[in-house]
Amino acid sequence: MIYDTVLGQGPAIEKGQTVVVHFDCRYLGLDVVSSRLARTLGGNRVVAEPFEFVAGGTVEARNVTAGTQAGGLFVGGSGPKPPPALSTAVLGMREGGKRSILVTPELGYGEKGEQEIPPNTPFELQVEVLEVKA
Repeated sequence: MIYDTVLGQGPAIEKGQTVVVHFDCRYLGLDVVSSRLARTLGGNRVVAEPFEFVAGGTVEARNVTAGTQAGGLFVGGSGPKPPPALSTAVLGMREGGKRSILVTPELGYGEKGEQEIPPNTPFELQVEVLEVKA
């Protein structure tokens, strides 16, 4: 099931375009995996880190080297792990658009699960398109 909560503006996203999004994987009402809470700063503060990828391609977790930004205040080695469904979830969306998708285990985190999302469990994916790059 797919619900567009905000349509956005401009042309629809097509396969092969580079997009920048925020995504939230929600399970049992909790934000479990989120680009909005992507990195931990000193003092247990968190910072949002939008996710950039090619629509319709393979999405992968970022490998970020700790201390490369903000004067070494970041802690941790990578950003959040996006579900494979993110790649196709943005197709047809527009810049500024928001969408909510019920993700099946096959397009989600499958047999391994992710953080509080158990193996073979559906969850809600919320996507906000921040930018469509030329």
